[in-house]
Amino acid sequence: MAYSGRLLFVFALEALLFVATAWDAETPIAADHHGVQNSSTKLIAAASATRHGKGASTVEFDKKNYSSSWMADELDNAEQSSKTSANQREAALDIAKIFYNKYDNIASVSVLQTTDKESAQLFGTSAKLARRRLEEAKWEKREKKSVNVGQQDDEVIIKPENAAVERSKAVDSAFLGKYSIWRREFDSESSDSTVRLIRDQMIMARVYSVIAKSKNKLSLYLELMKQLKESQRTLGDASTDSEIRHSASQRIKEMGQLLSKARDQLFECKVVTQNLRSMLQSADEQVRGLKKQSTFLSQLAAKTIPNGIHCLSMRLSIDYYLLPPDKRKFPRSENLENPNLYHYALFSDNVLAASVVVNSTIMNAKDPEKHVFHLVTDKLNFGAMNMWFLVNPPGEATIHVENVDDFKWLNSSYCPVLRQLESSAMKEYYFRANHPTTISAGSSNLKYRNPKYLSMLNHLRFYLPEVYPKLDKVLFLDDDIVVQKDLTGLWSVDLKGNVNGAVETCGESFHRFDKYLNFSNPHISQNFDPNACGWAYGMNLFDLKVWKKKDITGIYHKWQTLNANRSLWKLGTLPPGLITFYGLTFPLNKSWHVLGLGYNPSIDPSKIKKAAVIHYNGNMKPWLELAMTRYRPYWTKYIKYDDPYIRICKLTNYS
Repeated sequence: MAYSGRLLFVFALEALLFVATAWDAETPIAADHHGVQNSSTKLIAAASATRHGKGASTVEFDKKNYSSSWMADELDNAEQSSKTSANQREAALDIAKIFYNKYDNIASVSVLQTTDKESAQLFGTSAKLARRRLEEAKWEKREKKSVNVGQQDDEVIIKPENAAVERSKAVDSAFLGKYSIWRREFDSESSDSTVRLIRDQMIMARVYSVIAKSKNKLSLYLELMKQLKESQRTLGDASTDSEIRHSASQRIKEMGQLLSKARDQLFECKVVTQNLRSMLQSADEQVRGLKKQSTFLSQLAAKTIPNGIHCLSMRLSIDYYLLPPDKRKFPRSENLENPNLYHYALFSDNVLAASVVVNSTIMNAKDPEKHVFHLVTDKLNFGAMNMWFLVNPPGEATIHVENVDDFKWLNSSYCPVLRQLESSAMKEYYFRANHPTTISAGSSNLKYRNPKYLSMLNHLRFYLPEVYPKLDKVLFLDDDIVVQKDLTGLWSVDLKGNVNGAVETCGESFHRFDKYLNFSNPHISQNFDPNACGWAYGMNLFDLKVWKKKDITGIYHKWQTLNANRSLWKLGTLPPGLITFYGLTFPLNKSWHVLGLGYNPSIDPSKIKKAAVIHYNGNMKPWLELAMTRYRPYWTKYIKYDDPYIRICKLTNYS
C-alpha cells in the first residue's frame, strides 16, 4: 500500500511538472490518457537533444550558433504570450520546485528500501525526468536571454557599419567622383571614366610585361607589348570619353582578358608592388623634370616679344623717322607742367600695352581734357611710341613721349643700379649664371635674369621728382594694367603726410615683408618688421613734395648700395620699394587696384568688375599667347583692331 501511495505521488508530481513545462513552452496538451506520457517523452527527447547538441550554454556560444528560424519562432511566440500566462508559468514552476525538494529525499529512501527492481527503476526514471524538466526550463530562459543579447550586440555592430557605408558613398560622390576601378557600381559615370580605365589597364600591362620578360615568358611579353600599342593608339590624346575611338570597348575587353591571363601566370604581390613603386618613382622624376622645363619655358615666353608687336614697333618707327620734324610734335605741350591737371607717369617699351593703358584711362575719364600722360620709353621704341600716338591721339587729353637715354643725369656715378650692372659679378649673375649647361642648373636665377630688371625703365620710378620737377602729385601706372573707372578721385585722397598711396596685398600669412626680404641679414632684421604688410606697384599715387622733403631717392640709394652683393633681397623693384617707402605708405581702398590677372586663375569676377584698375602682374601677360583667356577680353576691348598698323601686323583679336 505504501508502495502504491509513493508511485501515485510520483505520477502526480510528473503530471504537475509536465503542465509547468508545457506552459513554459506554450505547447497545447492532448486530453487523452496517452497525452501525458507521449508529450513528456517528446519534451524529454527535445531537451536531451538540445543539451547534448549544444553543450554548455554561454552568450558567446548562442551568438555564433543559434538558428535563425528558431530565433524567428521564439520572437513570434514571445509576441503571442501574455503577462497572465507568464505569471502562471512562474507559479507552476515554483510549486514543482517545492514538491520536488520536499519529497526528493523520501523518494530516494523508498527506492533504496524496496526489493522490487522494477519499481526502483521506474522511480529513478521519474526523478531524472523531473530534474531534466527543471533544467530544461532554465535552459529555455537562458536561450531567450542569449538571443536578446545577441540581437543587441548585432545591432551595435551592424548599425555603425551601415552608417559608415553610407558615409563612404557620400564621400565617393562628393569628393572622389563617381569613377573607381575598384567599385562595380556607378551612380553616373564621369566624362573620362573610360579614359582612366584604359590608362589603368596600360599601367598594369607595363607591370606584367616587365615581370614576364624577367621570367623569360617571351610570348606573353610580346602579347602585352602588342596590346599596349593598340591601347595607346586607341587612347591617343583623348582626355574625355567622347574623344575616344569607337573601338575602345573592344580594346578594353581584349586587354582585360590578357591582364587576367597575365595575373594567373605572373601575379606575386611583392613583385607587382615593387614594379609599381618603381614606376611611381620614375613618374615623379619625370614630373619634376617637366616642372623645371615648364618654369624655364614660361620665363622665356615672358621675356619674348610676339611677332605682331615687334612688327608694329618696326613699322611705326620707320614711318616716324620719315616724318618731317615739324610733324613729330604733340599739341597742348603747355599742360605738361600744370599742377592743376591730373598727371600720369607711364614707363614702357611696349607700344601696344601703352596704348591700352592710355585708351582705357581716357575712355573712362569724366574730363579727358584734364588728363596728362607722361610716357618714357627707350631709344629703340621712341619712334614707334611717338608715331602711334600721333596717328591715334588720346582725344582731348595731353600726351608727351620721352627717351630715357636723354636723361643725362641718370648715370652710373649717380645711380647705384647702373653702377652695379657694370660690375663683373652682376654680369656673371645675369648673363652666365656660373655657366649652366642644363635647365636645372641656375634655375633659381631664372626669374631674375629678365631684361626688365636690367632696364632703367623699371628703376625710373625711384626718380620721379628728378623726371618731373615741376609737378606736385603723379599717378604712376604700369604698362600691364587696364583702367576701368575714372581715376580723378585719387588726387583728392588725403595721404596723411605719406609719400606713397598704394593698395596693400598682404593676407593672413603671405605678401608680408619676410616674403621679399632676407631677415637673416642684420641690416634687415634690425630695421624692419617681418610681418609688415606689403603693397602693390602698378597704380601708385606719389606726393612729390613730401618725397623731396624726406629725400626718398637718397633712402633708395642707401639701401641699393648695401645690396650690392644681393644679400638683402633678390633683384627687382618691389623689395627696394618696400624698404624705401617703409612707414611712408598710405593704404588705399582695395577696389582701386585688383592684382593677379597674370597668374591667378580664380579671382572673383565681381572684384574685377568693381575694380578701378586691374593688373596683369605675373608671366601671363594679356599680349602673350600664354595669357589666361578668361581675363584677356578686359584688355583687348581697348585695342583698335581697325587700325591699319594693327591689320598689317596681323594682331588679331584673341578674345
